[in-house]
Amino acid sequence: MKRERKWHNILPLGDLVSGDVTPARLGRLDLAVYDTEEGVFVSLARCTHQGANLCYGYFDGFAIECPLHQGLFDVRTGKPLAAPATRKLRMLDCRIADGMVQVLR
Repeated sequence: MKRERKWHNILPLGDLVSGDVTPARLGRLDLAVYDTEEGVFVSLARCTHQGANLCYGYFDGFAIECPLHQGLFDVRTGKPLAAPATRKLRMLDCRIADGMVQVLR
């Protein structure tokens, strides 16, 4: 039986760091919330190369650099942009509703 997906609040909009990456949690999942000029995007916070927390990486407006080995990802798509990152980030559907950043799970 397939579980029904629903929207979950992860962060009040006022806690979002403008133009940067903000850590959030949903249950046991560590999430990275990216505030870009194109909107808000959410991924799992762990780098797909060796699991470093991307919330501690350098964010330039659309790309997040892993703090461990400098792998680079496009936060709009999850696509790896620079080695050693080769696997896409797991992105979550997200939206802003009722003053909250929400993800669909």
